[in-house]
Parts: sequence; C-alpha cells; structure tokens
Amino acid sequence: MKKYISAILLAGFLGVTSCDSHFEELNTDPNRAGANVFDPNLILPIAANGYGNMISGYSGAILFQSMWIQALASTSTGGANYYSNADKYVISGSTNSYIANVWNNGYSVASRIQQMQKLAKTKEMNNLVAVGGIFKVLTISFISDIYGDVPYSEALKADEGITQPKYDSQSAAYIAMLTELETSLTALSPTGDAIKNDVIYKGDIAKWRRFGYSLMLKLAMRLSKKDAAAARTWVQKAVAGGVFASPADDALVPGDEGNGYSNSSANALNVPDDIYEVRWSKKMIDYLKSTNDPRLSIVAEVPNPGLAANRNGSPGNSNPAVQIGLPNGFDLRGGQFDISKHPDFPGGTGSGNDLAPIGAYSRPTGIYRDRNAPVFVLTYAEVQLLLAEAAARGWTTGSASDFYRNGVTGAFTSMAKFGGRTVSASDATAYLTANPLNTSSLDASLKMINEQIWATTSLFANFVESWNNWKRSGHPVLTPVNFPGNFSSGQIPRRQPFPNGETSLNADALKSAVARMGGDDWITRIWWDGGN
Repeated sequence: MKKYISAILLAGFLGVTSCDSHFEELNTDPNRAGANVFDPNLILPIAANGYGNMISGYSGAILFQSMWIQALASTSTGGANYYSNADKYVISGSTNSYIANVWNNGYSVASRIQQMQKLAKTKEMNNLVAVGGIFKVLTISFISDIYGDVPYSEALKADEGITQPKYDSQSAAYIAMLTELETSLTALSPTGDAIKNDVIYKGDIAKWRRFGYSLMLKLAMRLSKKDAAAARTWVQKAVAGGVFASPADDALVPGDEGNGYSNSSANALNVPDDIYEVRWSKKMIDYLKSTNDPRLSIVAEVPNPGLAANRNGSPGNSNPAVQIGLPNGFDLRGGQFDISKHPDFPGGTGSGNDLAPIGAYSRPTGIYRDRNAPVFVLTYAEVQLLLAEAAARGWTTGSASDFYRNGVTGAFTSMAKFGGRTVSASDATAYLTANPLNTSSLDASLKMINEQIWATTSLFANFVESWNNWKRSGHPVLTPVNFPGNFSSGQIPRRQPFPNGETSLNADALKSAVARMGGDDWITRIWWDGGN
C-alpha cells in the first residue's frame, strides 16, 4: 500500500481536497502534477485506507459499538476510562471528539472519492468512476447508519457553491444511494479501463461487481421493517446481479504496519491498559459456549496469571473450557458495581502488586493485536446469512437452511484471514450438524440467523455492522446497562448525536434534520431502525 499512497503524496494530492478548480494552474512538475497528468487511480488506495480507519479502532467502533452490542466488555477504570462510553454509556473526557470521528473521517473519504470521480471522468475512465460510485455509497451509507439524516444529494459540492448542504431524510437518501449503486454497477465493464492501485480487489472488475451487488443486498435488508416492498425489490435486483460467490470475494482493507498503515483496532488493543481492560463479554462467551462454537479457541484466551502478564499481550490459555466472559456494566471502584460483587466473580489472578482483578476473564487473542490484520468491510459469510433471512421471508429463491449453512461455513473459513487458525472442515461439519437452522417458524429462523450475524461480524471486529444489524433485527436480545450518570436513559444507544461543529457550520440544515428525526440524542431512532 505504501507505494500507492506515497505516489499521491508526491503528486501533491493531499493539498487538494474538495475542489479541483485550480488543477489547471499547477505546473507539470512531476511533484505537482496537473489534472492532465495526475492518475486518479492513485486516490483509491488512500480512500480505502481512510475507510478502514473510520470503521475500526478509536474512530468509534471499539470506544462505542463494540460494548453497546455486548461483544466486548470493560471495567473501564484506571488508564482506560474512555471505555465508559461503551460499557456503561457514561461520558468520558473525549466523548464529543469520538462522536464526530465518523462524520469527519467519512466525509473526508467521500470527498476524495468525489475528486477521483471528477478526474476520472475527464479521462474517460468509466470503470474508475463506477467504482467510485460504489465506494461513495458504501461510505455515506455508513455515516447515515450511525447518525440518521445526513447530507447526500447536496454533499461534496463546495466547488459548485454549496457549502451548507441540506440533510436528506434517511428514507430518501437510502433510495437515492441504492439507485446510484445500481447506476454504477451497470456502468462497470470488463472491457473498460483497468482499475489500478486497488488494495481491495487488485483491479478485478468481476469482484467489484459482486461487492456492489452484495452492498445492495445489505442496504436493501436495512429496509426490511420499514419498507418491505422496497426491500424485496432491491434484494431481488442484488441477487439477479450476482452477490459474493465464496470467501474469496470478501472485501478487506489490508493492514501494513511496516509502512505505517496498521490495523486501527489492533493499534488500540496493543495499548497496555486496553490489553488488560478489554475483555469478551459474558454475552458473547456464553453464546459461543452454548453451541460449542469452534471459533472460541481461536478468538478467546485467559491471560497468564498476574497483572504484568495481563498487560504485555503474551499468549494465554485458549482452552474453551476455561473461558469466562466479563459481564457488562461493572467497574473496579469498590462500590455496588464493583465486579467483585458479581455472584459469578471468578476471583483475580496473581497477588500483591501483581494482582489482576479481572485476570480470569477472557480477552481477545493475539490475532486482534496483529497490526497487519485486515479490516473486514463485508464478507461472504454476512452476505449468505442475509440471503438466509431474505429466503426465510420469501424474498428470494433458495433454501434458507442452505444459505445459513453457507454463511456459517464462510465465517469459519474467513477467520483465518486475521492471520490465525481456521476452523477445520470436520469441526465445521460437526457444528452445523448439531446446530442446523431452526425453521419451525419465521421468528425462530430470524432469531438464529441474526444471532449468527451478531457473532460473526463481532468476531471479525466489524462492531458497527453488528450494532446496525441488531438495531434492524432486534437480535440478539440484549439487557441494557443502567449505570449511574449514563447518557442514554439506561437504554442501549441507537445512534450517535450530530457533531457539535455542525451547529456553527450548517445550523439551519441541522435544525431541520433534528426536527424531522424527532431529536438529536443517543436513543433517537434513525428511520430504518425497527428492531426492538
């Protein structure tokens, strides 16, 4: 990835953001290449890296959604008190900054993509324009799923004089995004311009097409409880277009620690306080244990005894029998919420100054601390599980049970992409034999499918996707934490408030959006949110 992004730096692109009106004024000096020389393909990898950073690590996923969704847990005391945002819905010192991360980073990525498309159009690079359209929808739909109504139809048009874009209603934005996605996919051509410097699919147009239709499927399923007719229509378009065919189609943003492009979640989980305080939740470990899930020994370990061993990341005990999940909503402050007061508290490990009070609880294994690990954007496993739900609802042909089986098998296979072990074929077969899809009723099928989506996306560290699908489906059933002083009235947050900066930068448009949505707090539901 380094050579691609370094080329952008040499070209002077980083000094050009949302407007291209001065490109013609640049010299043709190779270090300040003008629009007639600059290859817009060079923008794609830096946008991909930016997107990967936005959906992972401290940009929000670990600090908010990972624990809202009860995949991870933390006592959030000591050096890592910022996890109080997630585990207990309590403000920390930088919460307002965290709130704005996805907004700022997302529109920065979208702006780069817009610039790439504009330059590509001048060079008749129609495939690159189409890939840009897919990527722009991916990015702005992610922003919308977190905040609700967002600028879309007037966004990224500062060079056209629109510096205070209106916020589109999410209902309108979603249909517009699906339409733009369809237009972009139609424009892709195997005989068109080659996509170069592509860190996701290496220029494979067929894979970009399958990714686009898989994204269409995911966005269509978001509408399942708000506009079932539209959801069905778009699901059928996605299936007809051709979604992911195998785990080889997984969309991943690669990590590259040696060249400065580390996995952001791994960066967070290598901080000594985070290594110690971030644990798998009781909800997650209990779920994996209840079905003898073979991923448990790959993803979870009990650290070696003592505080030093808990903080240095040395390999622990991955025996499934010893794994214990940390309940959400507890601390180490000695009061009624101290974890030692929990009836199932297993006791600490070590002693004296080397005592680790939460040392017996399971933490993520070393694969989650690998800075070269990829960021999982969208996987074959998730797509097959969504198809299982669509089939159960009668929106597509095929067997819901077969799609479910494919999804679970794909999830097991893709675990190896972190760089660790995969699940053996025999273990996968045994799991699916013991845990077939429950087809006794639609509700039973939806529960099992969406619990599997929750586990699978969480184990891929795609916590925001896990949270979004929980909002949509209502599965798994989660018990909220009601910690003193929480910012969400004792409810699991369902959105992030708009960034404070919008109040001064785009006040009138923001005010209209808030009025339309019915509020701007952590529990105001976005348009498609009808899960529970």
